[in-house]
Amino acid sequence: MNTGAAGLTLAVSTLFAACGGDYGGGGGVATADFGRFCEEALARVDAFIGRAESEWSAPDSTRYGGTAVVGAIGELTNGMNHFVTSNYETNDHQQFVNLMTLLQYDSTLAMQPYLAESWEVDDLEDPSTITFHVRPDVFWHDGFKVDAEDVAFTYRTITDTATAYPNLSMFDHYVRGPEGVEVIDSLTVRIRLARPHAEYMDPWPSVVIMPHHLLEDVPVTQLQQHPYGTQCPVGNGPFVFVEHRPQESWMFKANPVFPNVLGGRPHLDRYVYRVIPEQTTLLTDLLTENIDVYINPRADQAPQIEASPRLTLLHYTWPAYTLVAWNSRRPWFADARVRRAMSIAVDRRKIVEAQLRGYGSLANTGVNPLHFAYDPSLADELAYAPVVARRLLEEAGWLDRDRDGLRENADGEPFEFTLKYNQGNQRRADIAEIMQAQLAEVGVRVRPQVLEFGTMIAQMTSQERDFDAAIFGWNTGIGRLDETALFHSDKAGEPYAMTGTNDPRIDQLLDTLQLVIDREDAARFWHEYQQVILEQQPYTYIYFDDRLDGVNKRLRGVQMDARGEWINIKDWWIPAEERRGSGS
Repeated sequence: MNTGAAGLTLAVSTLFAACGGDYGGGGGVATADFGRFCEEALARVDAFIGRAESEWSAPDSTRYGGTAVVGAIGELTNGMNHFVTSNYETNDHQQFVNLMTLLQYDSTLAMQPYLAESWEVDDLEDPSTITFHVRPDVFWHDGFKVDAEDVAFTYRTITDTATAYPNLSMFDHYVRGPEGVEVIDSLTVRIRLARPHAEYMDPWPSVVIMPHHLLEDVPVTQLQQHPYGTQCPVGNGPFVFVEHRPQESWMFKANPVFPNVLGGRPHLDRYVYRVIPEQTTLLTDLLTENIDVYINPRADQAPQIEASPRLTLLHYTWPAYTLVAWNSRRPWFADARVRRAMSIAVDRRKIVEAQLRGYGSLANTGVNPLHFAYDPSLADELAYAPVVARRLLEEAGWLDRDRDGLRENADGEPFEFTLKYNQGNQRRADIAEIMQAQLAEVGVRVRPQVLEFGTMIAQMTSQERDFDAAIFGWNTGIGRLDETALFHSDKAGEPYAMTGTNDPRIDQLLDTLQLVIDREDAARFWHEYQQVILEQQPYTYIYFDDRLDGVNKRLRGVQMDARGEWINIKDWWIPAEERRGSGS
Protein backbone atom coordinates (compact mmCIF):
# COMPACT_ATOMS: atom_id res chain seq x y z
CA MET A 1 0.00 0.00 0.00
CA ASN A 2 1.37 3.39 -0.96
CA THR A 3 1.72 5.70 2.03
CA GLY A 4 1.67 9.03 0.22
CA ALA A 5 4.03 11.97 0.35
CA ALA A 6 6.81 11.94 2.91
CA GLY A 7 6.86 14.89 5.28
CA LEU A 8 3.15 15.66 4.93
CA THR A 9 2.51 15.23 8.65
CA LEU A 10 4.64 18.23 9.52
CA ALA A 11 2.83 20.34 6.91
CA VAL A 12 -0.54 19.27 8.33
CA SER A 13 0.48 20.48 11.79
CA THR A 14 1.28 23.88 10.34
CA LEU A 15 -2.02 24.05 8.49
CA PHE A 16 -3.98 23.11 11.58
CA ALA A 17 -2.37 25.84 13.60
CA ALA A 18 -3.40 28.39 10.98
CA CYS A 19 -7.00 27.17 10.88
CA GLY A 20 -7.27 27.02 14.64
CA GLY A 21 -6.11 30.61 14.87
CA ASP A 22 -8.65 31.74 12.31
CA TYR A 23 -11.75 30.11 13.78
CA GLY A 24 -11.13 29.52 17.45
CA GLY A 25 -12.38 26.82 19.81
CA GLY A 26 -15.67 25.22 18.87
CA GLY A 27 -15.43 26.61 15.37
CA GLY A 28 -17.38 29.78 16.13
CA VAL A 29 -20.40 28.24 14.40
CA ALA A 30 -23.86 29.61 15.07
CA THR A 31 -25.65 26.25 14.97
CA ALA A 32 -29.11 27.81 15.24
CA ASP A 33 -28.56 29.49 11.88
CA PHE A 34 -28.55 26.52 9.53
CA GLY A 35 -27.66 28.51 6.42
CA ARG A 36 -24.75 30.23 8.09
CA PHE A 37 -23.64 26.92 9.62
CA CYS A 38 -23.06 25.38 6.21
CA GLU A 39 -21.53 28.51 4.70
CA GLU A 40 -18.96 28.79 7.48
CA ALA A 41 -18.25 25.07 7.72
CA LEU A 42 -17.62 24.65 3.99
CA ALA A 43 -15.47 27.77 3.88
CA ARG A 44 -13.17 26.27 6.52
CA VAL A 45 -13.05 22.98 4.63
CA ASP A 46 -12.13 24.77 1.40
CA ALA A 47 -9.37 26.71 3.18
CA PHE A 48 -7.83 23.76 4.99
CA ILE A 49 -8.08 21.16 2.23
CA GLY A 50 -7.08 23.71 -0.42
CA ARG A 51 -3.82 24.47 1.39
CA ALA A 52 -3.12 20.77 1.88
CA GLU A 53 -3.77 20.03 -1.80
CA SER A 54 -1.35 22.74 -2.85
CA GLU A 55 1.42 21.14 -0.76
CA TRP A 56 0.70 17.52 -1.63
CA SER A 57 2.66 15.86 -4.40
CA ALA A 58 2.13 12.37 -5.73
CA PRO A 59 4.77 9.82 -4.79
CA ASP A 60 6.48 7.81 -7.49
CA SER A 61 3.31 6.02 -8.54
CA THR A 62 1.02 5.89 -11.57
CA ARG A 63 -2.00 5.07 -9.42
CA TYR A 64 -3.03 8.60 -8.42
CA GLY A 65 -5.81 10.31 -10.36
CA GLY A 66 -9.16 9.71 -12.00
CA THR A 67 -12.80 9.52 -10.95
CA ALA A 68 -14.74 6.38 -10.04
CA VAL A 69 -18.54 6.40 -10.41
CA VAL A 70 -20.75 4.02 -8.43
CA GLY A 71 -24.43 3.57 -9.20
CA ALA A 72 -27.18 2.29 -6.86
CA ILE A 73 -30.94 2.60 -6.61
CA GLY A 74 -31.18 4.52 -3.35
CA GLU A 75 -30.35 7.96 -2.00
CA LEU A 76 -27.91 8.14 0.93
CA THR A 77 -30.71 8.87 3.38
CA ASN A 78 -29.69 11.41 6.07
CA GLY A 79 -26.29 11.67 4.41
CA MET A 80 -23.31 11.66 6.74
CA ASN A 81 -25.36 12.22 9.91
CA HIS A 82 -24.63 8.98 11.75
CA PHE A 83 -26.91 9.85 14.65
CA VAL A 84 -30.06 9.27 12.61
CA THR A 85 -28.99 6.86 9.86
CA SER A 86 -30.57 3.44 9.31
CA ASN A 87 -29.63 2.77 5.66
CA TYR A 88 -26.86 0.31 4.70
CA GLU A 89 -25.32 2.24 1.78
CA THR A 90 -25.33 5.41 3.88
CA ASN A 91 -23.64 3.69 6.81
CA ASP A 92 -20.96 2.32 4.49
CA HIS A 93 -20.23 5.81 3.20
CA GLN A 94 -19.96 7.10 6.74
CA GLN A 95 -17.66 4.28 7.89
CA PHE A 96 -15.35 4.02 4.88
CA VAL A 97 -15.68 7.15 2.71
CA ASN A 98 -16.29 10.39 4.61
CA LEU A 99 -15.96 9.54 8.29
CA MET A 100 -14.26 6.97 10.55
CA THR A 101 -15.01 4.37 13.20
CA LEU A 102 -12.70 3.67 16.11
CA LEU A 103 -12.11 0.09 14.92
CA GLN A 104 -12.51 -1.91 11.71
CA TYR A 105 -12.80 -5.59 10.85
CA ASP A 106 -10.03 -7.15 8.79
CA SER A 107 -10.61 -9.93 6.24
CA THR A 108 -10.62 -12.56 9.02
CA LEU A 109 -13.23 -10.51 10.94
CA ALA A 110 -10.72 -9.65 13.65
CA MET A 111 -10.94 -6.11 15.00
CA GLN A 112 -8.13 -3.77 14.02
CA PRO A 113 -7.21 -0.18 15.01
CA TYR A 114 -8.54 2.62 12.83
CA LEU A 115 -9.35 6.00 14.37
CA ALA A 116 -8.34 4.41 17.67
CA GLU A 117 -4.60 3.75 17.65
CA SER A 118 -5.04 1.17 20.39
CA TRP A 119 -7.43 0.10 23.12
CA GLU A 120 -7.51 -2.00 26.27
CA VAL A 121 -10.07 -3.42 28.69
CA ASP A 122 -9.55 -3.45 32.43
CA ASP A 123 -10.31 -7.16 32.90
CA LEU A 124 -10.57 -9.64 30.02
CA GLU A 125 -12.60 -12.09 32.13
CA ASP A 126 -14.99 -9.55 33.61
CA PRO A 127 -14.60 -6.24 31.74
CA SER A 128 -16.06 -3.05 33.16
CA THR A 129 -14.23 -0.40 31.10
CA ILE A 130 -12.80 0.00 27.61
CA THR A 131 -10.13 2.65 27.09
CA PHE A 132 -9.53 3.97 23.57
CA HIS A 133 -6.46 5.94 22.47
CA VAL A 134 -7.27 8.20 19.51
CA ARG A 135 -4.67 8.64 16.77
CA PRO A 136 -2.82 11.95 17.05
CA ASP A 137 -2.67 12.50 13.26
CA VAL A 138 -6.34 12.62 12.19
CA PHE A 139 -8.00 15.91 11.31
CA TRP A 140 -11.52 16.99 10.58
CA HIS A 141 -11.72 18.29 7.03
CA ASP A 142 -12.08 21.84 8.37
CA GLY A 143 -8.70 21.62 10.11
CA PHE A 144 -9.65 20.79 13.69
CA LYS A 145 -7.86 17.87 15.25
CA VAL A 146 -9.93 14.77 16.07
CA ASP A 147 -9.69 14.08 19.78
CA ALA A 148 -11.22 12.31 22.77
CA GLU A 149 -13.94 14.95 23.08
CA ASP A 150 -15.29 13.83 19.70
CA VAL A 151 -15.56 10.25 20.94
CA ALA A 152 -17.18 11.29 24.20
CA PHE A 153 -19.64 13.60 22.42
CA THR A 154 -20.58 10.84 20.01
CA TYR A 155 -21.13 8.38 22.85
CA ARG A 156 -23.23 10.78 24.90
CA THR A 157 -25.39 11.60 21.88
CA ILE A 158 -26.05 8.09 20.60
CA THR A 159 -26.91 6.84 24.11
CA ASP A 160 -29.31 9.74 24.74
CA THR A 161 -32.77 8.26 24.15
CA ALA A 162 -33.98 11.62 22.82
CA THR A 163 -31.62 11.22 19.85
CA ALA A 164 -33.49 8.07 18.74
CA TYR A 165 -30.25 6.50 17.53
CA PRO A 166 -31.40 3.51 15.45
CA ASN A 167 -28.88 1.09 16.99
CA LEU A 168 -29.29 2.17 20.60
CA SER A 169 -29.80 -1.44 21.72
CA MET A 170 -26.11 -2.11 21.01
CA PHE A 171 -25.48 -0.21 24.25
CA ASP A 172 -27.97 -2.01 26.48
CA HIS A 173 -25.06 -3.44 28.46
CA TYR A 174 -23.17 -0.14 28.70
CA VAL A 175 -23.57 2.75 31.11
CA ARG A 176 -25.36 5.25 28.93
CA GLY A 177 -25.07 9.03 28.88
CA PRO A 178 -22.43 11.26 30.50
CA GLU A 179 -21.87 8.76 33.33
CA GLY A 180 -20.76 6.15 30.84
CA VAL A 181 -17.85 8.05 29.31
CA GLU A 182 -14.79 9.81 30.70
CA VAL A 183 -12.21 11.90 28.87
CA ILE A 184 -8.85 11.00 30.39
CA ASP A 185 -6.79 13.37 28.26
CA SER A 186 -7.00 14.93 24.81
CA LEU A 187 -6.51 11.58 23.07
CA THR A 188 -7.78 9.07 25.65
CA VAL A 189 -11.39 8.21 26.44
CA ARG A 190 -12.85 5.54 28.70
CA ILE A 191 -16.24 3.86 28.19
CA ARG A 192 -18.01 1.99 31.00
CA LEU A 193 -19.89 -1.29 30.80
CA ALA A 194 -22.90 -1.80 33.04
CA ARG A 195 -22.89 -5.61 33.09
CA PRO A 196 -21.26 -8.59 31.36
CA HIS A 197 -21.95 -9.11 27.68
CA ALA A 198 -20.86 -11.85 25.31
CA GLU A 199 -19.76 -9.51 22.52
CA TYR A 200 -19.10 -6.24 24.31
CA MET A 201 -16.68 -4.91 21.64
CA ASP A 202 -19.04 -5.41 18.70
CA PRO A 203 -20.49 -1.88 18.50
CA TRP A 204 -17.18 -0.19 17.79
CA PRO A 205 -16.51 -1.16 14.14
CA SER A 206 -19.91 0.33 13.25
CA VAL A 207 -20.19 3.45 15.44
CA VAL A 208 -19.04 6.47 13.42
CA ILE A 209 -17.38 9.29 15.37
CA MET A 210 -18.97 12.70 14.82
CA PRO A 211 -17.52 16.24 15.15
CA HIS A 212 -17.89 17.65 18.66
CA HIS A 213 -16.81 21.14 17.61
CA LEU A 214 -19.61 21.43 15.05
CA LEU A 215 -22.58 19.64 16.58
CA GLU A 216 -22.22 19.79 20.36
CA ASP A 217 -24.57 22.76 20.67
CA VAL A 218 -27.27 21.28 18.44
CA PRO A 219 -30.20 19.96 20.51
CA VAL A 220 -30.50 16.23 19.88
CA THR A 221 -34.12 16.73 18.82
CA GLN A 222 -32.86 18.90 15.93
CA LEU A 223 -30.28 16.45 14.60
CA GLN A 224 -32.73 14.83 12.19
CA GLN A 225 -33.32 18.14 10.38
CA HIS A 226 -29.83 19.57 10.71
CA PRO A 227 -28.12 20.37 7.38
CA TYR A 228 -24.80 18.84 8.45
CA GLY A 229 -25.72 15.43 7.09
CA THR A 230 -26.81 16.26 3.56
CA GLN A 231 -25.66 19.82 2.82
CA CYS A 232 -22.31 20.33 4.51
CA PRO A 233 -20.90 17.17 6.12
CA VAL A 234 -17.44 17.78 7.56
CA GLY A 235 -15.79 14.39 7.85
CA ASN A 236 -12.40 13.07 8.89
CA GLY A 237 -12.13 10.07 6.55
CA PRO A 238 -10.27 9.46 3.28
CA PHE A 239 -12.71 11.46 1.12
CA VAL A 240 -13.90 15.05 1.49
CA PHE A 241 -17.49 16.07 0.70
CA VAL A 242 -17.79 18.23 -2.44
CA GLU A 243 -21.42 18.28 -3.55
CA HIS A 244 -24.82 16.65 -3.03
CA ARG A 245 -27.63 16.82 -5.57
CA PRO A 246 -30.69 15.32 -3.84
CA GLN A 247 -31.95 12.13 -5.49
CA GLU A 248 -29.18 12.44 -8.10
CA SER A 249 -25.63 12.21 -6.81
CA TRP A 250 -22.94 12.72 -4.19
CA MET A 251 -19.39 13.82 -5.02
CA PHE A 252 -16.29 13.46 -2.86
CA LYS A 253 -12.60 14.22 -3.44
CA ALA A 254 -9.42 12.76 -2.00
CA ASN A 255 -8.32 13.90 1.44
CA PRO A 256 -4.62 14.87 1.13
CA VAL A 257 -4.08 14.76 4.90
CA PHE A 258 -5.42 11.28 5.56
CA PRO A 259 -2.80 9.61 7.82
CA ASN A 260 0.08 7.88 6.07
CA VAL A 261 -0.09 4.96 8.50
CA LEU A 262 -3.64 4.29 7.26
CA GLY A 263 -2.64 4.49 3.60
CA GLY A 264 -2.37 8.23 3.08
CA ARG A 265 -4.24 10.14 0.39
CA PRO A 266 -6.59 7.89 -1.63
CA HIS A 267 -5.51 7.00 -5.14
CA LEU A 268 -8.66 8.39 -6.77
CA ASP A 269 -8.96 12.13 -7.20
CA ARG A 270 -12.74 11.97 -7.03
CA TYR A 271 -15.49 9.55 -6.18
CA VAL A 272 -19.11 9.93 -7.33
CA TYR A 273 -22.15 8.06 -6.01
CA ARG A 274 -25.08 8.22 -8.44
CA VAL A 275 -28.70 7.56 -7.49
CA ILE A 276 -30.30 5.62 -10.36
CA PRO A 277 -33.65 4.33 -9.07
CA GLU A 278 -34.19 1.72 -11.78
CA GLN A 279 -32.22 -1.49 -12.15
CA THR A 280 -32.54 -1.80 -15.92
CA THR A 281 -31.01 1.66 -16.29
CA LEU A 282 -28.25 0.73 -13.85
CA LEU A 283 -27.34 -2.30 -15.95
CA THR A 284 -27.33 -0.25 -19.15
CA ASP A 285 -25.10 2.37 -17.53
CA LEU A 286 -22.68 -0.34 -16.39
CA LEU A 287 -22.57 -2.01 -19.81
CA THR A 288 -22.02 1.34 -21.58
CA GLU A 289 -19.39 2.37 -18.99
CA ASN A 290 -21.29 5.39 -17.69
CA ILE A 291 -20.70 3.95 -14.23
CA ASP A 292 -17.84 1.82 -12.92
CA VAL A 293 -19.75 -0.12 -10.28
CA TYR A 294 -23.35 -1.32 -10.15
CA ILE A 295 -24.28 -2.08 -6.55
CA ASN A 296 -26.34 -5.23 -6.10
CA PRO A 297 -27.66 -6.14 -9.58
CA ARG A 298 -30.45 -8.67 -9.85
CA ALA A 299 -29.50 -12.32 -10.36
CA ASP A 300 -31.15 -12.33 -13.78
CA GLN A 301 -28.76 -9.54 -14.83
CA ALA A 302 -25.67 -11.52 -13.83
CA PRO A 303 -25.24 -13.33 -17.20
CA GLN A 304 -25.01 -10.03 -19.11
CA ILE A 305 -22.38 -8.73 -16.71
CA GLU A 306 -20.37 -11.96 -16.90
CA ALA A 307 -20.56 -11.94 -20.71
CA SER A 308 -18.92 -8.53 -21.00
CA PRO A 309 -15.12 -8.65 -21.41
CA ARG A 310 -14.93 -5.24 -19.72
CA LEU A 311 -16.76 -6.24 -16.54
CA THR A 312 -16.29 -8.45 -13.50
CA LEU A 313 -19.12 -9.92 -11.42
CA LEU A 314 -18.28 -10.10 -7.72
CA HIS A 315 -20.24 -12.67 -5.71
CA TYR A 316 -20.06 -13.36 -1.99
CA THR A 317 -22.10 -14.51 1.03
CA TRP A 318 -23.94 -11.64 2.61
CA PRO A 319 -25.43 -11.16 6.11
CA ALA A 320 -28.76 -9.91 4.79
CA TYR A 321 -32.25 -11.08 4.01
CA THR A 322 -35.42 -9.90 2.30
CA LEU A 323 -38.60 -9.95 4.34
CA VAL A 324 -42.15 -8.76 4.77
CA ALA A 325 -42.71 -6.96 8.08
CA TRP A 326 -46.17 -7.22 9.62
CA ASN A 327 -47.37 -4.35 11.79
CA SER A 328 -48.96 -6.26 14.67
CA ARG A 329 -50.47 -3.01 15.93
CA ARG A 330 -52.93 -3.34 13.04
CA PRO A 331 -55.93 -5.61 13.81
CA TRP A 332 -55.25 -7.81 10.78
CA PHE A 333 -51.85 -8.88 12.07
CA ALA A 334 -52.27 -8.90 15.84
CA ASP A 335 -52.77 -12.69 15.86
CA ALA A 336 -49.72 -14.93 15.26
CA ARG A 337 -51.95 -17.44 13.46
CA VAL A 338 -52.70 -14.80 10.83
CA ARG A 339 -49.02 -13.95 10.40
CA ARG A 340 -48.17 -17.63 9.95
CA ALA A 341 -51.00 -17.94 7.44
CA MET A 342 -49.48 -15.08 5.44
CA SER A 343 -46.16 -16.94 5.30
CA ILE A 344 -47.47 -20.33 4.21
CA ALA A 345 -50.01 -18.92 1.75
CA VAL A 346 -47.10 -17.64 -0.37
CA ASP A 347 -44.86 -20.00 -2.32
CA ARG A 348 -41.60 -18.53 -1.08
CA ARG A 349 -39.44 -21.34 -2.46
CA LYS A 350 -40.56 -20.56 -6.01
CA ILE A 351 -39.80 -16.88 -5.39
CA VAL A 352 -36.28 -17.86 -4.32
CA GLU A 353 -35.74 -20.06 -7.36
CA ALA A 354 -37.05 -17.44 -9.78
CA GLN A 355 -35.31 -14.41 -8.29
CA LEU A 356 -32.00 -15.70 -6.97
CA ARG A 357 -31.13 -18.33 -9.58
CA GLY A 358 -28.78 -20.06 -7.22
CA TYR A 359 -27.37 -16.88 -5.63
CA GLY A 360 -28.93 -17.40 -2.20
CA SER A 361 -31.28 -19.54 -0.15
CA LEU A 362 -34.72 -19.62 1.47
CA ALA A 363 -34.91 -17.94 4.88
CA ASN A 364 -37.18 -18.65 7.83
CA THR A 365 -35.47 -16.58 10.54
CA GLY A 366 -32.90 -13.80 10.63
CA VAL A 367 -30.04 -16.09 11.68
CA ASN A 368 -27.99 -15.85 8.49
CA PRO A 369 -25.61 -18.34 6.83
CA LEU A 370 -22.55 -16.56 8.29
CA HIS A 371 -23.76 -17.09 11.87
CA PHE A 372 -22.61 -20.11 13.90
CA ALA A 373 -26.22 -20.97 14.87
CA TYR A 374 -27.54 -20.98 11.31
CA ASP A 375 -29.66 -24.10 10.72
CA PRO A 376 -30.48 -24.76 7.04
CA SER A 377 -33.03 -27.44 8.03
CA LEU A 378 -35.38 -24.72 9.26
CA ALA A 379 -36.03 -23.76 5.63
CA ASP A 380 -38.68 -26.51 5.48
CA GLU A 381 -40.53 -25.44 8.64
CA LEU A 382 -43.04 -23.15 6.89
CA ALA A 383 -43.59 -24.78 3.51
CA TYR A 384 -46.18 -23.52 1.06
CA ALA A 385 -49.56 -24.78 2.36
CA PRO A 386 -52.57 -22.67 1.30
CA VAL A 387 -55.03 -25.20 2.77
CA VAL A 388 -53.42 -24.83 6.20
CA ALA A 389 -53.35 -21.04 5.74
CA ARG A 390 -57.13 -21.01 5.20
CA ARG A 391 -57.65 -23.04 8.37
CA LEU A 392 -55.46 -20.69 10.44
CA LEU A 393 -57.37 -17.66 9.17
CA GLU A 394 -60.66 -19.28 10.09
CA GLU A 395 -59.36 -20.14 13.57
CA ALA A 396 -58.39 -16.48 13.98
CA GLY A 397 -61.95 -15.39 13.13
CA TRP A 398 -61.49 -14.34 9.52
CA LEU A 399 -64.30 -15.93 7.48
CA ASP A 400 -65.82 -15.25 4.08
CA ARG A 401 -69.12 -14.31 5.69
CA ASP A 402 -70.83 -12.87 2.58
CA ARG A 403 -69.31 -15.40 0.14
CA ASP A 404 -67.73 -12.74 -2.07
CA GLY A 405 -64.28 -14.36 -1.93
CA LEU A 406 -62.93 -11.85 0.64
CA ARG A 407 -62.67 -12.70 4.34
CA GLU A 408 -64.21 -10.52 7.05
CA ASN A 409 -63.91 -10.45 10.83
CA ALA A 410 -66.82 -10.66 13.28
CA ASP A 411 -67.55 -6.94 12.75
CA GLY A 412 -67.77 -7.41 9.01
CA GLU A 413 -64.49 -5.60 8.31
CA PRO A 414 -62.78 -7.00 5.21
CA PHE A 415 -59.27 -8.44 5.34
CA GLU A 416 -57.46 -6.02 3.05
CA PHE A 417 -54.19 -4.23 3.61
CA THR A 418 -51.54 -2.09 1.92
CA LEU A 419 -48.20 -3.72 1.13
CA LYS A 420 -45.43 -1.15 0.69
CA TYR A 421 -42.15 -1.55 -1.17
CA ASN A 422 -39.54 0.83 -2.53
CA GLN A 423 -39.27 2.08 -6.08
CA GLY A 424 -36.54 0.82 -8.38
CA ASN A 425 -36.34 -2.67 -6.90
CA GLN A 426 -37.88 -5.11 -9.37
CA ARG A 427 -37.45 -8.07 -7.03
CA ARG A 428 -39.65 -6.48 -4.40
CA ALA A 429 -42.18 -5.37 -7.00
CA ASP A 430 -42.40 -8.99 -8.17
CA ILE A 431 -42.79 -10.25 -4.59
CA ALA A 432 -45.65 -7.79 -4.05
CA GLU A 433 -47.37 -8.97 -7.22
CA ILE A 434 -47.00 -12.65 -6.27
CA MET A 435 -48.29 -12.00 -2.77
CA GLN A 436 -51.25 -10.09 -4.15
CA ALA A 437 -52.20 -13.05 -6.36
CA GLN A 438 -51.55 -15.86 -3.88
CA LEU A 439 -53.13 -14.19 -0.86
CA ALA A 440 -56.24 -13.50 -2.95
CA GLU A 441 -56.56 -17.28 -3.27
CA VAL A 442 -57.00 -17.55 0.51
CA GLY A 443 -59.42 -14.62 0.71
CA VAL A 444 -57.10 -11.70 1.50
CA ARG A 445 -56.91 -8.53 -0.60
CA VAL A 446 -53.47 -6.92 -0.98
CA ARG A 447 -52.98 -3.36 -2.26
CA PRO A 448 -49.34 -2.94 -3.35
CA GLN A 449 -47.94 0.58 -2.94
CA VAL A 450 -44.57 1.72 -4.27
CA LEU A 451 -42.74 4.54 -2.48
CA GLU A 452 -39.39 6.31 -2.59
CA PHE A 453 -37.10 4.35 -0.27
CA GLY A 454 -36.43 7.11 2.26
CA THR A 455 -40.12 7.95 2.49
CA MET A 456 -41.06 4.33 3.14
CA ILE A 457 -38.43 3.84 5.84
CA ALA A 458 -39.45 7.10 7.52
CA GLN A 459 -43.06 5.91 7.67
CA MET A 460 -42.06 2.57 9.15
CA THR A 461 -39.60 3.87 11.76
CA SER A 462 -41.60 6.88 12.94
CA GLN A 463 -43.66 6.72 16.11
CA GLU A 464 -46.82 6.64 13.96
CA ARG A 465 -45.73 3.36 12.24
CA ASP A 466 -47.65 4.36 9.12
CA PHE A 467 -47.78 0.98 7.40
CA ASP A 468 -49.69 -2.31 7.40
CA ALA A 469 -46.97 -4.44 5.85
CA ALA A 470 -43.78 -3.72 3.94
CA ILE A 471 -41.18 -5.54 1.86
CA PHE A 472 -37.58 -4.52 2.44
CA GLY A 473 -34.10 -5.87 3.07
CA TRP A 474 -32.25 -6.13 6.36
CA ASN A 475 -28.49 -6.29 6.78
CA THR A 476 -27.55 -7.78 10.15
CA GLY A 477 -23.90 -6.87 9.78
CA ILE A 478 -21.04 -9.11 10.82
CA GLY A 479 -19.95 -9.89 14.34
CA ARG A 480 -22.69 -10.46 16.87
CA LEU A 481 -26.32 -10.98 15.95
CA ASP A 482 -28.70 -9.22 18.29
CA GLU A 483 -32.36 -8.79 17.33
CA THR A 484 -33.29 -6.98 20.53
CA ALA A 485 -33.96 -3.75 18.67
CA LEU A 486 -36.34 -5.58 16.33
CA PHE A 487 -38.44 -7.73 18.63
CA HIS A 488 -37.94 -6.99 22.34
CA SER A 489 -41.05 -5.46 23.88
CA ASP A 490 -38.93 -2.92 25.80
CA LYS A 491 -37.86 -1.45 22.43
CA ALA A 492 -41.39 -0.93 21.08
CA GLY A 493 -40.88 2.83 20.78
CA GLU A 494 -37.49 2.67 19.06
CA PRO A 495 -37.07 3.01 15.27
CA TYR A 496 -36.34 -0.61 14.35
CA ALA A 497 -39.20 -2.11 16.39
CA MET A 498 -41.48 -1.78 13.39
CA THR A 499 -43.61 -4.85 14.03
CA GLY A 500 -44.67 -4.07 17.61
CA THR A 501 -43.74 -7.59 18.72
CA ASN A 502 -44.62 -8.29 22.35
CA ASP A 503 -43.86 -11.84 23.45
CA PRO A 504 -42.44 -12.71 26.91
CA ARG A 505 -40.49 -15.74 25.66
CA ILE A 506 -38.84 -13.72 22.89
CA ASP A 507 -37.90 -11.09 25.48
CA GLN A 508 -36.40 -13.70 27.79
CA LEU A 509 -34.39 -15.36 25.05
CA LEU A 510 -33.10 -12.06 23.66
CA ASP A 511 -31.94 -11.08 27.15
CA THR A 512 -30.22 -14.44 27.62
CA LEU A 513 -28.54 -14.73 24.20
CA GLN A 514 -26.38 -11.68 24.77
CA LEU A 515 -24.95 -13.06 28.01
CA VAL A 516 -24.01 -16.62 27.01
CA ILE A 517 -20.38 -16.67 25.90
CA ASP A 518 -19.84 -20.39 25.26
CA ARG A 519 -21.02 -21.20 21.74
CA GLU A 520 -22.25 -24.69 22.55
CA ASP A 521 -24.45 -23.30 25.31
CA ALA A 522 -25.52 -20.40 23.12
CA ALA A 523 -26.47 -22.70 20.25
CA ARG A 524 -29.24 -24.27 22.37
CA PHE A 525 -30.75 -20.90 23.12
CA TRP A 526 -30.43 -19.82 19.49
CA HIS A 527 -32.30 -22.94 18.38
CA GLU A 528 -35.14 -22.26 20.82
CA TYR A 529 -35.22 -18.61 19.80
CA GLN A 530 -35.60 -19.52 16.14
CA GLN A 531 -38.44 -21.90 16.97
CA VAL A 532 -40.29 -19.11 18.78
CA ILE A 533 -39.75 -16.74 15.85
CA LEU A 534 -41.16 -19.40 13.52
CA GLU A 535 -44.23 -19.59 15.73
CA GLN A 536 -44.75 -15.85 16.13
CA GLN A 537 -43.79 -14.77 12.57
CA PRO A 538 -43.21 -11.06 13.15
CA TYR A 539 -41.74 -11.17 9.64
CA THR A 540 -42.35 -13.40 6.69
CA TYR A 541 -38.75 -14.18 5.78
CA ILE A 542 -38.26 -14.62 2.04
CA TYR A 543 -34.58 -15.31 1.36
CA PHE A 544 -30.94 -14.77 2.18
CA ASP A 545 -29.58 -13.36 -1.05
CA ASP A 546 -25.90 -13.55 -1.88
CA ARG A 547 -24.43 -10.18 -2.77
CA LEU A 548 -23.59 -9.40 -6.38
CA ASP A 549 -21.70 -6.36 -7.68
CA GLY A 550 -20.80 -5.46 -11.24
CA VAL A 551 -17.39 -3.75 -11.58
CA ASN A 552 -15.66 -2.30 -14.63
CA LYS A 553 -12.19 -3.80 -15.00
CA ARG A 554 -10.65 -0.35 -15.46
CA LEU A 555 -11.24 0.13 -11.74
CA ARG A 556 -8.46 -1.77 -9.96
CA GLY A 557 -7.92 -2.86 -6.37
CA VAL A 558 -11.61 -3.22 -5.56
CA GLN A 559 -12.36 -5.43 -2.57
CA MET A 560 -15.94 -6.20 -1.54
CA ASP A 561 -17.15 -8.80 0.94
CA ALA A 562 -19.50 -9.29 3.89
CA ARG A 563 -17.96 -6.27 5.62
CA GLY A 564 -19.26 -3.92 2.92
CA GLU A 565 -18.77 -2.62 -0.59
CA TRP A 566 -16.69 0.46 0.22
CA ILE A 567 -14.31 -1.17 2.74
CA ASN A 568 -11.16 -0.27 0.77
CA ILE A 569 -12.30 2.59 -1.46
CA LYS A 570 -9.17 4.52 -0.52
CA ASP A 571 -7.19 1.82 -2.37
CA TRP A 572 -9.23 1.82 -5.59
CA TRP A 573 -7.23 3.09 -8.58
CA ILE A 574 -7.51 3.60 -12.32
CA PRO A 575 -4.61 3.30 -14.80
CA ALA A 576 -3.82 6.65 -16.45
CA GLU A 577 -4.80 5.42 -19.91
CA GLU A 578 -8.22 4.29 -18.63
CA ARG A 579 -9.27 7.55 -16.98
CA ARG A 580 -12.22 9.57 -18.22
CA GLY A 581 -11.37 12.87 -19.95
CA SER A 582 -9.15 15.57 -18.55
CA GLY A 583 -9.44 16.32 -14.90
CA SER A 584 -11.25 13.06 -14.19
